[in-house]
Amino acid sequence: MGTIKLIVGVLVIVGVVYAGFQIAPVEMNNYSFTDDLRQVAVLGGSNPNRTDEDLRNAVIVKAREHDIQLLPEQVTVQRIGTPGAPAVYVAVDYSVPVSLPGYTYTFHFTPNSGNKGF
Repeated sequence: MGTIKLIVGVLVIVGVVYAGFQIAPVEMNNYSFTDDLRQVAVLGGSNPNRTDEDLRNAVIVKAREHDIQLLPEQVTVQRIGTPGAPAVYVAVDYSVPVSLPGYTYTFHFTPNSGNKGF
């Protein structure tokens, strides 16, 4: 009976470690991508000559760097603030499926530049 518990315990630990190795890269890509969104928003706010389409394209390029596939419709760009203190808010809505043995889970992310509350 003790041997069965040991085998089941080891299998559970191996399963958790395997799931962690599948999920961690997706979470880390989202975290890093959120940081890049903040940079795009700050640079977009400091350069009023950049159009919303330029910012949207910059976000899509950053997403590709993190292995995130985005369509232009998934990127929201809003100009906020006053003419003397312009700011840009960038938000993205995307999902990433993670395949585990016998189960596929879809992670839904909505990262943003975080500076909408000016």
